[in-house]
Amino acid sequence: MSSGVMKTLLLNPPSFEKFDGGASSRWPVSREIESYWYPVWLSFAAGMLPGSRLVDACPHKITPAQAVQIAKDYEFLVLFTSTVGFSNDVRLAEQMKNARPDLKICFVGPHVETQPDQSLRASEAIDFVVRGEFDHAVVEYAQGRALETIQNASFRKNGKAVHNPERPKMHTEELDALPFATDVYKRDLTIENYNVPFLKHPYVAFYTSRGCPALCTFCMWPQTLSGHAWRTRSVDNVVREFESAAKKFPQAREFYFDDDTFNIRKDRVVELSKRLGPIGRTWSCNARVHSDYDTLKAMADGGCRLLIVGFESGDPQILKNIKKGATVEMARAFAKNCKKVGIRVHGDFIIGLPGETKETIQKTIDFAKELDPETVQVSMAHAMPGTELYNFASENGFLSSEALADTKGHQLPHLSYPGLSREEMLDGVNRFFDEYYFRPRIIWRIVKEALWDADERKRLTAEATDFLKLRWERVRLARKGIEQKPAVAGD
Repeated sequence: MSSGVMKTLLLNPPSFEKFDGGASSRWPVSREIESYWYPVWLSFAAGMLPGSRLVDACPHKITPAQAVQIAKDYEFLVLFTSTVGFSNDVRLAEQMKNARPDLKICFVGPHVETQPDQSLRASEAIDFVVRGEFDHAVVEYAQGRALETIQNASFRKNGKAVHNPERPKMHTEELDALPFATDVYKRDLTIENYNVPFLKHPYVAFYTSRGCPALCTFCMWPQTLSGHAWRTRSVDNVVREFESAAKKFPQAREFYFDDDTFNIRKDRVVELSKRLGPIGRTWSCNARVHSDYDTLKAMADGGCRLLIVGFESGDPQILKNIKKGATVEMARAFAKNCKKVGIRVHGDFIIGLPGETKETIQKTIDFAKELDPETVQVSMAHAMPGTELYNFASENGFLSSEALADTKGHQLPHLSYPGLSREEMLDGVNRFFDEYYFRPRIIWRIVKEALWDADERKRLTAEATDFLKLRWERVRLARKGIEQKPAVAGD
């Protein structure tokens, strides 16, 4: 311990090959195409602790054995875990404890928020967990504060789990006081290792707010880590980090605002767009379909290139079932306005939400073609522990398996409904991709862009190869039936 502060390692742990499951991934699985989000949640505590190090293992190709060696040099480990990767993370923690018995280990992330007792019982190697936002809790522990006095902490005492009171959520003044995530990236990470297929490479991501007021039943973070209360950084504070990051990372081709939803309040979006425009750097963000033409025009004028939009389904009743708070009519108007102002759209869709049938799957495929986003992501519905969807599926007998992923971390369908099997959902995902992308107009759109950009051409070739390999594997699984080979056993 130097200067009264424990030497701290903040770890997004090694896991399955191509696994993007840690401290910024809302959908923790091994990706069809290798891609990684930034470990934003871990960066704030890393920035507050002198002598600390943030290690993001998967994108930096750090193996479990190497992570164990790194941890030997530290007194305190903060590990961001996930439901899919939890068993792997426990084994890693035990190896680290064996290598250095006096190492203190804390687990954080949505999994320990929703299952603190089970997490503590999983292994003696876990000294404590922090539920919800953990920024200040882990810093206080590293500074020597007694565990019993740290809000949000859960730990064992006399063989029983003790759960300290909750810490009030941070709001604008406290969020503005946090260190810039991008300062920690510059210190500890290599941005060229971060790739998301629909973003320009390399990209840099950070948050301008926390929380999301939307009530989507499947969405994990607002129901676990960040909450539904929408809390913003000030516009001045966001602009300062953007300007700073633009100077630190001249090689970055795009900046990404990874808020749960960036475009919640029109006046803030318009002001930010006006302030960001003169900086002259490209940016993109997550968005809902609520913004009008004027807002989208201001964003485009301010440098916005692309929006990631959760359309989810083309069936109105399914949107009501999941409490999306948006309609297909709103989605149509939004998509048209994006095309008018020149903002690209990456559309997210989910197969297997409550109310899904073979007919609604086709309706959603047709709806996606009508909206015509530049790129799409199609996922199978995952009922993550702690979400309303999980409770609904469990209570109604729709959880056909607790297994969320296979032995390599790839997503498994674990929901089934009367008249719609898991195999039919998997087949629906394959058909969705095939019907959407294997159209002459879409193929030409992709090829045309690759012709003018050598970097994109190289990346698209690699991504297409990975995608076709996984597509064949999914077809094989759908034909022979899905075997239950869970990566994580249910508690």
